[in-house]
Amino acid sequence: MTHASDALTTRSPARVRLRPTMQSDLEFVLSLENDPVNLPFITPWERTQHEAAIRFPDFRHFIVEGGDELASVGFLILIGCKSQNLSLELKRMVVQAKGTGFGRAAIRVAKKVAFDDLGAHRFWLDVKTHNTRAKALYDGEGFVVEGTLREAVKTATGFESLVVMSMLQAEFAARREQGLELPG
Repeated sequence: MTHASDALTTRSPARVRLRPTMQSDLEFVLSLENDPVNLPFITPWERTQHEAAIRFPDFRHFIVEGGDELASVGFLILIGCKSQNLSLELKRMVVQAKGTGFGRAAIRVAKKVAFDDLGAHRFWLDVKTHNTRAKALYDGEGFVVEGTLREAVKTATGFESLVVMSMLQAEFAARREQGLELPG
């Protein structure tokens, strides 16, 4: 399991751990995806898609455990773990309790997994343009805006645009040298 250390407590006081998602966790995952608070910001998957992500070697599907009790507080999915281009995508991150620091701590652990454990050259994501909370988190965590996928997602009310953001391994290393990332 991968842990967020007590380092960086001024910006990331939450204690989190990522553990591989199990079949028994999928009800929790689906409940987070279908929570009306989260639905405007994600495109939920069917249970079978999550089951495949748990099994398929190109994916890493994690439960975010947080707090003193390390209770389940969210989940995240990485795609491209076997990419010959060393380009890894943060496909989805959903945290149950907003504003607790669990999201920031989880993204830091995910960056450590991406660059240190999986050898990524590039770690990227997309975020809906109206998801200002998530965009601010990714900005604050060193992700760089690459561009906008205009009207790329069809919803019940029309089309939504996505902002593509990324971090390169060299940028991650520079941030680590500045004490902005978890130690190696």
